[in-house]
Amino acid sequence: MDLQPELGLSVTEAARRAQLVSATISAIAGLGYRKTTFARIKERAGLSSTRIIGYHFGNKAGLMQAVVTTVLGMKEKFLQEKAGGTTDRAEMLRAHIETEVAFLRDFPECVRVLREVVANADDPDGWRMAGPMLRDFQTGQFERLLRQGQREGAFGEFAPAVMARTITSAIDGAAEAYAAEESLDLDAYAAELVTTFVRATAPR
Repeated sequence: MDLQPELGLSVTEAARRAQLVSATISAIAGLGYRKTTFARIKERAGLSSTRIIGYHFGNKAGLMQAVVTTVLGMKEKFLQEKAGGTTDRAEMLRAHIETEVAFLRDFPECVRVLREVVANADDPDGWRMAGPMLRDFQTGQFERLLRQGQREGAFGEFAPAVMARTITSAIDGAAEAYAAEESLDLDAYAAELVTTFVRATAPR
């Protein structure tokens, strides 16, 4: 029997889990977190019973963990494909900011899911680690890049943790602006962010 080594799943089980995660992502993006019930997921997945969801994920927390890790995996792959071709730290910062903003346009469903999960972090049945994991994924990546760049002399003197949070907040602002106005020129927005933060981090 073919197995997924990291989970010990058969190909059939892995395919069913992927189907359920995809249906959940679609439901959260379309209905919002609070209205996404096992019954709604069952409908979107074309199942006859919700029991199969519990069989694969145990409870809502387990399902949300799978959803968040799946979406972050998609985002990580996107970032690597778009911004992983250079070792120059300043260019990496530029590419990372541009790619973060491009993700807003190219994967709006995933962006909506992440925003919904963060906005509903108080759900007692949800996955409590979702909020910290999401914050670390984005801010942590920028902070590690900035610290390494400082060690190599590519960036000037500043507090990497503060700068990373500032960059992340600016990208979150782009997400909010785009949600409010879909005609927003995200390429121009990203260019402005890049100019701002390349200047702010440059050696003096």
